[in-house]
Amino acid sequence: MDEPIASPTPPPPEAQLPEVAPIIQDDEFDKAIPPIAAEDDAELDRPLESIADFEKRQAAEAAKDSTDSGETAVEAQAPTIDGAPVPALADGDTVEAIGDAPISDQELAAPLPSLENFNVEPVVFAEAEENRGDVSIAYSVKVNGLDAADDSTDVDLADLFGDLSALYDGDGKADNAAMIRARLSADGELMQRILASEGYYDAVVDTRIDRGERSEGQERQRRPITAVIDVKPGKRYTLADIIIDAAPTIPPSLIADNFPLSVGEPIVAQRIQGAEAAVALKLPEEGYPFAKVGQRDILLDDATGDGVYTLPIDIGKRSRFGGIETTGDLAFDAEHVEVLARFKRGDLYDSRKVDDLRQALVATGLFATVAAEPQPTGESADDGTEYVTMLVTQQAGPPRTIAASAGYGTGEGLRLEGSWTHRNFLPPEGALIFRGVAGTQEQGVGATLRRSNAGRRDRTFELVTEVTRSTYDAFNAITGRVGARVSYDSTPIWQKKFTYAYGAELIATREDDYDFVAGDRSYDFYTILGLTGQVGMDRTDSLLDPTKGFRVTALIQPEGSLAGRFSPYARARLDVSGYYPVTDSIVLAGRVRVGSILGAARERLAPSRRFYAGGGGSVRGFGYQELGPKDPNNDPIGGRSVNEAAFEGRYRFGNFGVVGFVDAGQVYRGSTPDFSNLRFGAGVGARYYTNFGPMRFDIATPIGRKPGEARVSVYVSIGQAF
Repeated sequence: MDEPIASPTPPPPEAQLPEVAPIIQDDEFDKAIPPIAAEDDAELDRPLESIADFEKRQAAEAAKDSTDSGETAVEAQAPTIDGAPVPALADGDTVEAIGDAPISDQELAAPLPSLENFNVEPVVFAEAEENRGDVSIAYSVKVNGLDAADDSTDVDLADLFGDLSALYDGDGKADNAAMIRARLSADGELMQRILASEGYYDAVVDTRIDRGERSEGQERQRRPITAVIDVKPGKRYTLADIIIDAAPTIPPSLIADNFPLSVGEPIVAQRIQGAEAAVALKLPEEGYPFAKVGQRDILLDDATGDGVYTLPIDIGKRSRFGGIETTGDLAFDAEHVEVLARFKRGDLYDSRKVDDLRQALVATGLFATVAAEPQPTGESADDGTEYVTMLVTQQAGPPRTIAASAGYGTGEGLRLEGSWTHRNFLPPEGALIFRGVAGTQEQGVGATLRRSNAGRRDRTFELVTEVTRSTYDAFNAITGRVGARVSYDSTPIWQKKFTYAYGAELIATREDDYDFVAGDRSYDFYTILGLTGQVGMDRTDSLLDPTKGFRVTALIQPEGSLAGRFSPYARARLDVSGYYPVTDSIVLAGRVRVGSILGAARERLAPSRRFYAGGGGSVRGFGYQELGPKDPNNDPIGGRSVNEAAFEGRYRFGNFGVVGFVDAGQVYRGSTPDFSNLRFGAGVGARYYTNFGPMRFDIATPIGRKPGEARVSVYVSIGQAF
């Protein structure tokens, strides 16, 4: 076939083309054309006739030719086949170039009914159609030849295959045979990958579908289908040599000591990846922030089953911490970031300290996003190392939050607490907090100005002012308080072995107390100035939900009443708790509390400053502040000493748990607890474990219940009882 010739591109108007001599002259061309006759010229000028006129003219000429040959017009219009006349066509025309099909069914020739009168009649089958929506094909799965490979590995290959298999995931049912084949094909590839991950690189996996015989006398029953996977594991490849391509490190054995692979062991993908991850994690912990693990190469010898493993590692420059820089939308400056960091300039780089800094930044709650990454500086540290700058990229988030909590306890009633916080009111980390309490027995409002990480990581300074109204069986009070406190406490990021707190407070309170001389309750006004000192030691494994270890906390509060003459006294309390894991899911926990007030008679003490016992955080089974000395109306009046003890058995399953407990305690008039007349409560509880601590529901009853004491007490709160 000739290729089309592209039209030449016309030259621009200003282009001058060369003159070319014509191949043939015009006169010679005109002479070569034959002349056109006059009648032919008239025929060319005549307009074309329509197709319909053309067909009529052709039919007339055909009829004329038939007449000239001796046939009648009727014979021409009625053709025959073997002497029999051809039936009329659909339109009655027996002479057509392309005729209509003969009509033998009168129903087909009948005119169509109108849409309004058209009725659809459903098709009725001779036999009921099978309900395809409920049809499924049952199948079974059979794996052959996997046992030998399974016995040679530390992983249960059959169980691993079962967990990932599409056939097993289908529970033995499929919509059709094509679906079974698709699942079988996918499972064959899965089996190949599983075997290769354990060093069986030459494994052969074949798949097929076996159809069994129908049961006798069950002609319509489908034949059973079995999806079969035949496995031939072949040889298992082992490491014949391990080559680490890396520059020397300090210490020289740093990579070798932290690369848990050895010559002769099988080539297991999980072990290979774990070893590489271990090196990638260890090098930045030992002063190599820019270390990179390259792409491994394993050369396999199919004749011997040996594999030569090569791993390139770029260790980068050994580095030390230098300065800190910040960028982005800042919540605070680099100087405050240095307060949060647990490293200083010149320390050997350690990625764990960088992770700790990142977590501390997140814990401030001031960022939408925050990142801390090392940046090379090229500045030498004179010992072969270089300084790196920690670049902290900040994106400040909304500083204001609203929070709420709720709790309930028999004797304490319902308690709702809400707060509004501006976490960066006075940068850096100067939070302003407004708090409100609405409960059945306590109401109050307060404001706190708190500086977190004040000059030191996890050290807090706060100023507090609050007004509360309390309505308890022991006393009614309207109290105003201002105080200042410095504390160094544990946090979820860094649980400290030793903690401390100290401060001062001024309290003005109007409270009622039972006057044994007058035989009635009366109000008195107390002005109290006090100091606070607290130290703690924590050897538990968790701040919110400990399962082993112990805690000790000692509190001393020297105070004095400013009403009339100054009356000094001291409140002291010691708390000890311990935790012992019997199994991974069972923990035994115990707690002891001892308290004493020295230097003042009970009557000289404001009722709110005395010791009480009973309630969800004290001795469960009794109402809030219910234990201890009572007035003639059987209302508690508090005492100068207290002792408490509690024992719990905690069983956890998943995110849920149950607890059985026995509590004991008593309050005494004197300043020395004598452990006499102890009261006991027992009960059970439920726990729901969340990421911020367990939610607690306890129900308890007093042992040896006395008149006026509730049969059952209920406590709902967040956190373990101790």
